[in-house]
Amino acid sequence: MIGSRISRRYAKALLGLGQEDGQYAEYGQNLQEFASFCSANKEFFRVVSNRLFSVEDRKNVLEVVLGKSLFPDVVKNFLRLLLDKNRIGVVQEITDYYSKLTDEISGITRADIITAKPLKTDALDRLEKALAGLTSKDVKMEVKENESLIGGIIVKIGDLVLDGSVKAQLEGLKESLKRGEYN
Repeated sequence: MIGSRISRRYAKALLGLGQEDGQYAEYGQNLQEFASFCSANKEFFRVVSNRLFSVEDRKNVLEVVLGKSLFPDVVKNFLRLLLDKNRIGVVQEITDYYSKLTDEISGITRADIITAKPLKTDALDRLEKALAGLTSKDVKMEVKENESLIGGIIVKIGDLVLDGSVKAQLEGLKESLKRGEYN
């Protein structure tokens, strides 16, 4: 809870700077690149986020990476601040929240799609158009497969969950039969 509150605060601060100079989209992309780098280079991330190493040693390691990056000074200074405040360990959370904020500004909503089997391209296109009509926003979809659904689809957009899976329908039928409501 505290970590997510801190992540939101840092993400909002960087977004505020980005909105002032019109570079918020670039900053978000840079933040994502750094978070991806950390994910791909676990040893680097372990060193810069571990308080067992001195702050000076961690700064030196971070500076080597930042020196090779093309990030603007604002992003470099932001990452340095995260390290100074011992918050670099939550850079992925900050990045995720920053992406949500920039999506809101851009009129984009994210949808998690869970299916039993892969969907064809035309079905995905129709689904994207339907969700855009439902939300009145552009939709970024992330599709995952889950064979336990048997068939159908589950759509999650924020707090809204649309469950059209065969598994959910069977569960509903089972509950109705238990209550004696199904004729």
